[in-house]
Amino acid sequence: MSKDYTRESFKKISENEVEEIKKRKEKNIIIVDLGGGAVEELEKLDKNIIILDHHQTKESSILQLNPHLFGYNGTTEMSGASTSYFAFGFKEFASMGVVGSVGDMQFPLVGMNRKMLDEGIEEGIVKCYKDISFFGRASRPLVPFIEYSTSPYFPNLTGNNANVVDFYNKLGIELKIGEKWRSYKDLSDDEKEKLRSALVSYLYDKNRKIDAKNIISEVYELLDYPEDTEMRDSKEFSTLLNACGRHGQVNIGLDTMMKVPGAYEQAKSLLELHQRMLKEGIEYAQKKVVDLGTFYLLDARGVIEDTLVGVVAGMLYSTIPPTKPIIALSIDKDNGDIKVSGRATMELVRNGIDLSKSLEKACEGIGKGGGHNIAAGARVEIEHLNLFIKRIGEEFN
Repeated sequence: MSKDYTRESFKKISENEVEEIKKRKEKNIIIVDLGGGAVEELEKLDKNIIILDHHQTKESSILQLNPHLFGYNGTTEMSGASTSYFAFGFKEFASMGVVGSVGDMQFPLVGMNRKMLDEGIEEGIVKCYKDISFFGRASRPLVPFIEYSTSPYFPNLTGNNANVVDFYNKLGIELKIGEKWRSYKDLSDDEKEKLRSALVSYLYDKNRKIDAKNIISEVYELLDYPEDTEMRDSKEFSTLLNACGRHGQVNIGLDTMMKVPGAYEQAKSLLELHQRMLKEGIEYAQKKVVDLGTFYLLDARGVIEDTLVGVVAGMLYSTIPPTKPIIALSIDKDNGDIKVSGRATMELVRNGIDLSKSLEKACEGIGKGGGHNIAAGARVEIEHLNLFIKRIGEEFN
């Protein structure tokens, strides 16, 4: 039986958002992928609240479904999407859960994410196999497939149309059949293997060893979404949805997932804008990132939007040694504070880095921080920026 509902999107839950929730007429509130870090504020409200989150949290009088409270890892084993999937229990939505977990960088899927994947495979709506795993495998023609790739970043190929065309010509791979531009999915098995081997070798030759190791991985094909679109591939779909969210159009992303007519075309336009801004952002970041000894600092205030700076920071690992965390700064459009985005690698996390704890401690008394050990964020009062930078450097010592 369906229920009437309203939906609202928040980037965070702070005092302003708690007050907004308090004023809403709805008595029953379900908070998804947020709320775990604000339980003390939320439990004061006269509302029936359920929190479905995978970020670090604490015990509360609020009913929470959070992997951290049940012995699972919310960074690697369960996303906000898979937490919600298991809360509601509809196997026909497994493909949506897979997209959410992949979008949270939790691939290859393990733990409870893997259980969700297996249920999707049993339901006949998800297919899992190993292949090239970067954006465009399902939707881009061969030349922009490499030319526009930023994750991984191909030195001298990314952003260079002529070099990409020459790369394919040397492999003997035809770019067009008649008037139709070919994409990766159009290649024969032999051509796919030739291209995969060439790209791995190329990255090794350019000393991009981590990218070379990760370029071939599990991919998840979503059989209940149309072919020849970003929606068919979990990583491409997550990028499409991310573009909607980053540009303040969450409802377009939700409608796309729910197959509302016309929503995909709107999302596609936002994706094109998003990718153009990311390309400009990474070009700026490569020139401006500085090594402060214990971490890299990217000061992108006034240049890269607060909704994009974290993505750009993560992309920097394709161009700089992944030996230390990246801290990126932008301006919070909502209040003018400093928006901080921290990024690390799994190897750094295995060696003891926990960005969530480090940012939380560095922000004591001057802001608020948290998130995951591998990716976290914070907001810092602008007059305390120098103190924050000093503290975060000490945290990484």
